[in-house]
Amino acid sequence: RRIIKEEEPEPTITEQWGEPETKWTKEQFVALMETPTPQTEQILFKISPVVEGKDQEGSSSTVSETQSHPDTKKRPFKCDICGKCCKYQSELKVHYRTHTGERPFPCQTCGKKFSHISNLNFHIRIHTGERPFSCQTCGKNFTHMSTLIVHKKIHTGERPFSCKTCGKSFKRIHHLTMHQVIHTGERPFPCETCGKSFARSADLNIHRQTHTGERPFSCQTCGKKFSRMNHLTLHKKLHTGERPFSCETCGKSFIRNATLNVHRKTHTGERPFSCETCGKSFIRNAALNVHRTHTCGKPFLCETCGKSFTRIDHLNFHKKIHTGEKPFSCETCGKRFSRISHLRLHKKIHTGDRPFFCDTCGKSFIQSSDLNVHRRIHTNERPFSCQTCGKRFTRKSNLNVHRKTHTQQKMPQKCS
Repeated sequence: RRIIKEEEPEPTITEQWGEPETKWTKEQFVALMETPTPQTEQILFKISPVVEGKDQEGSSSTVSETQSHPDTKKRPFKCDICGKCCKYQSELKVHYRTHTGERPFPCQTCGKKFSHISNLNFHIRIHTGERPFSCQTCGKNFTHMSTLIVHKKIHTGERPFSCKTCGKSFKRIHHLTMHQVIHTGERPFPCETCGKSFARSADLNIHRQTHTGERPFSCQTCGKKFSRMNHLTLHKKLHTGERPFSCETCGKSFIRNATLNVHRKTHTGERPFSCETCGKSFIRNAALNVHRTHTCGKPFLCETCGKSFTRIDHLNFHKKIHTGEKPFSCETCGKRFSRISHLRLHKKIHTGDRPFFCDTCGKSFIQSSDLNVHRRIHTNERPFSCQTCGKRFTRKSNLNVHRKTHTQQKMPQKCS
């Protein structure tokens, strides 16, 4: 009488998840997989990797489904919800979490939960700062091997995924997928608080932090806090002065590669974002959205003064002018503000914190934007020009004041 094994041998960690994890041993992982959890155990009774059959002697025996279904020989464990087949029962157990929403692996630092232990270990590197994968070209380090592979394409210039609408190319196919939403205008994820909608659920989750005020990532130099780790990483470069991305045409350098790509269009004249109404084209999609006010109008109207806005969150902020609502108060002097960002800036008046220094004259500033405007004094850059007389200005606000000299009607002089 032959003996049929009831299930496949367990895989190694490398076979199932790729590279070995540094935070968990194989024994710990297998123990976790074998530990029943309430939500998955309610479903696991449906797993049927074997079927009843008769052997040559007529007695009942369990015969693997793989014998009766050769097409499932390599993946005998099938999900009864979506039909996905898995090679191992433990793999199917993990897969079921996509249906139950179960996330049994919490981060002990911030409390965020994950369905896979490997995802937790990758997440932990955000807190530890561990970046084990290094680029041999520029020395930049990464937490994921996949992120390093994508980064290398910056040096090679490889962008294999192109948009059929505007021709823009991307290093990753999901970046192309997200870009295509720009052309379709699809934003299926709305914010329950302010009504603003987003193309990605991840962007909605980040946006929600503007309402909760959650900013878990703090700059050790100036104390400024951020909702995302990559925003903090970019911010740190303001203090270090690091600008690793340089324009080959004019030599201007930038903190972000994305900003460099936008800048290059000033040399090439490329303006891929066009208004369907008037045909005017723009370098950036954000500029097109601002311009579209004559197409979509300003649908959000203030019932008090009649002023209209393109976005409901802008209207909500505006309403506080009429209600006088200022929910954020300074603990030092008691001054109140309608926005928490305004309060954060105000607090630096008391602390004397001016973390942004001019490399030329040494003058310091509370905000990086003020430093950028100040630098124009030394570079003589005046990016805002009057379309009537051609006079140029370092600040847009100064240009707006100047424009009134052309539009303002001269008062009639009294006869003497």
